[in-house]
Amino acid sequence: MASQARGLQNFISDLRNAKSKEEETRRIDKELANIRKKFTPSGNKVGEDGNNTSLSSYQRKKYVWKLVYIHVLGYDVDFGHPEVLTLVRSQKYSEKHVGYTALSLLLRGDDPMINSVVSTIRKDLTTQGSGKNGGPAADAVQSLALCSIANMSGLELIQTLHGEVQNILVSKDSTANVKKKAALCLLRLVRTSPNLLAGREFAPHVAQLLQDRHLGVLTSAMGLLNGLASQHTSEYESLIPYVVHILGMLVLKRACAREYLYYRTPSPWLQIKLLKFLQMYPQAISPPSDNGPNDSAANKACVSQLTSVVSKILTETDVSDSINKSNADHAILFEAVSLIVVWGSAGPIHLRDGAMKLLGKFISVREPNIRYLGLMTMAKLAQLDGSSESIKKHQATVLVSLKDADISVRRRALDLLFVMCDTDNAERIVDELVAHLVLADAAIREEMVLKIAILAEKYATDLRWYVDTILKLISISGDHVSDAIWHRVVQIVTNHPQGDLQAYAAATLLVGASPRRCHETAVRIAAYVLGEFGFLIAERPGMSGEEQFRILHQHWATSDQQTRAILISTYAKLANLYEECRPLVAPVFARCKNSVDIEIQQRSAEYSFMREAFSPEAVEDLLREMPPFEDRRQSALEQRLKEKEGDDSAAVMKATRPSPAQKLRAAESAAAARAAEEAAMTEDNETSSVVEEEKQDESNERDQIPTVGIPKEVIPAMRKAFSNLCTSQSGVLFENTLLQVGVKHEYVGAQGRISVFFGNVSEKSAKTPLHHFRVVVDEVEHLRIQKQGTEGLLDDDVDGGCTVAVRTQAKLLLLVEVTAPFDDAPAMRVMFETEDGAKHEYPLRLPVVATCFMEPVTLEPAAFMQRWKSLEGQDRECQEVVKAPANAPPIDEEYMSRIAKIITEGLKFGRCAGCDPTPW
Repeated sequence: MASQARGLQNFISDLRNAKSKEEETRRIDKELANIRKKFTPSGNKVGEDGNNTSLSSYQRKKYVWKLVYIHVLGYDVDFGHPEVLTLVRSQKYSEKHVGYTALSLLLRGDDPMINSVVSTIRKDLTTQGSGKNGGPAADAVQSLALCSIANMSGLELIQTLHGEVQNILVSKDSTANVKKKAALCLLRLVRTSPNLLAGREFAPHVAQLLQDRHLGVLTSAMGLLNGLASQHTSEYESLIPYVVHILGMLVLKRACAREYLYYRTPSPWLQIKLLKFLQMYPQAISPPSDNGPNDSAANKACVSQLTSVVSKILTETDVSDSINKSNADHAILFEAVSLIVVWGSAGPIHLRDGAMKLLGKFISVREPNIRYLGLMTMAKLAQLDGSSESIKKHQATVLVSLKDADISVRRRALDLLFVMCDTDNAERIVDELVAHLVLADAAIREEMVLKIAILAEKYATDLRWYVDTILKLISISGDHVSDAIWHRVVQIVTNHPQGDLQAYAAATLLVGASPRRCHETAVRIAAYVLGEFGFLIAERPGMSGEEQFRILHQHWATSDQQTRAILISTYAKLANLYEECRPLVAPVFARCKNSVDIEIQQRSAEYSFMREAFSPEAVEDLLREMPPFEDRRQSALEQRLKEKEGDDSAAVMKATRPSPAQKLRAAESAAAARAAEEAAMTEDNETSSVVEEEKQDESNERDQIPTVGIPKEVIPAMRKAFSNLCTSQSGVLFENTLLQVGVKHEYVGAQGRISVFFGNVSEKSAKTPLHHFRVVVDEVEHLRIQKQGTEGLLDDDVDGGCTVAVRTQAKLLLLVEVTAPFDDAPAMRVMFETEDGAKHEYPLRLPVVATCFMEPVTLEPAAFMQRWKSLEGQDRECQEVVKAPANAPPIDEEYMSRIAKIITEGLKFGRCAGCDPTPW
């Protein structure tokens, strides 16, 4: 054989000795060209499959082996299939061996050429030869065919040949080796096509296989059974007694052939598969007993035997000096413990206690693999009711494992600490985890932070401790505190107004944000909480609204866009609450209106314009604290943990179960909500009738009280203010002890925009709000006017209007368009009532005159004089001499410059310089 395969060996040696990828590729291309040439038939030497009949057996096998090797190296091989089929049809085992190997690797089940060899595969599956007269043995041929079917696994091939594979598996004439191959082949086919077998019909055949005395057949059959049961669990429940019997023979009686003993452990792989099958049926430990006395006795015997098996596995498994034996024994042990976990509270208590005691020993050994598995299995066992106290005994050992050199062991220790945590030991475990977070690797920090945050929330009997814990996390490992964590803090603080939690959180976060060097996550959470609840601590020393702004704004330069957006919203709320903050906030908004970030730009523009566009009441409503968040069944932290670890993780199952502290907080919140709702309903019922009576009385009283007009002493100042506004863009139109009316107007062509502000200045006298505040602007023919203003300001109803509180304003916006010449300003009436019931009505004139719509025209002196001289006729020129008052200032250069400015900029006349020798 060595001499015959010399060409193949030389080819493999050439490839191994290649010094570069290019050299290897050139050698393979050369060999493929040579093989293609050899496979190409010439003349009449073409077989029925297109193969070259002139090739000898040695040449065909050599070239096909080379193609297989080239394919294994990762190169495409798209020819030579006829030669492969020729080898498969051969009657010699050496040729069939090469043919089936190449068939498994070079062809797929959906290849069209497979149809031409299906009959040969079927023939090989059903062959009964015994190897006489030089022919191959039946089991060798059947094994080759089964391996090829399993590796190709095309749907059409499965539908065609799965019946033959089943027949070989259940046939009494099949050898043990063939049954093993058939079971593994059928498992591959079932994974490809799950509905290939009918479970109830095939279960008796599996039961027959489980009675085979050959452990190799049993191992392969259990692999098939586990695959079938994972897809259709209920249809194979009847096989539990057979599985328990086999497990009892191996564990209790140690009935095992010598060749299947692995370091004196009877067939550990079979035991593992048997235990995995039983884990799919947790009800096996307590089966129903309503099927008659015989079945009941059989079930009790099965449960008793199963309990004895698991008990013996727990008691006789120990750490061995031999690594191989230790690995095998512990693999069986951990599957047995997993079976106990699956049984849950229905399983025997002594088994759970024994498993916990044994696992406590394993998490203390030096071998990292055993310690890893012990921690992982103990975390699963900790999910069972009644296991918490026994697990707490190993808390110190688990904390030591948290400092292990192996990061995988540290992860499992973290999982176990998370699972064993409850109300009694929560503070200690969380404090230990926070202390260890300082030294933890970056690879595990994010997971630790997430689990610490969940534990602090679940078991916090005092939510102030929860807030402190999150702040510690931010200070230690702020980069690993995700947005979901600080969002959850905000949600909890907002949803729990009971007690002093909101004030405590605001004060603590203000102190935490005070240093210049502060993590950005701390700035975000402090900004949000202070914007919502900062007013609760504004009276404390060093925590005024101005101080809150100063502390937050010191981080502006080092914050990113997301943090700045939060800060802008906080600044708007601070400016709404504290008068002293408005001059500080206004420059920030002014700068940010031109920000490149669209979110910051939009927020700044909207907050700046808010006070002009809406009434003070509307602004108060817009900027008041946020309502409670919706209480979801699963928090964002639990969802994040589920995404990282999966649904089956012990930590996820622990996180989704509400703790006693959470249940208590939920009950308190629900009770507080019900009490508030009942109190509101009672108050509404008691005051509704009183309010109606008061409204009627107020209406009657208003009808009898005389109206107060503009005081005479104010009229001269009002006329002067009107004149000034006709030549300036903004100013005060009217002012007395109660009301100040300011005007700002601008014009472009025939259109104008007039903003009128009505401010309550009664703080100088009685500090009274102005009720039923209304404004009426008369319609005139020469102006088209559009009006909008603070809600209620333009009401026609006497009982309507808005309320202008002390030191606040109402706003009226007029958009006007001139349609014809005019010589009179439009009238406006302002009406309101004071607290004492006095009605006030002030008739005013808006400073909208003809000159407002003028546009100056400037000409050169020559052009002006030409047009001036072209004017003919009477009354084309008018001159008026104005006598200066006695107390007027002297007429000098400065005085005349001021007059010229009023005429050009205020009245919008153009000035033609150089026409008159007078310098003015």
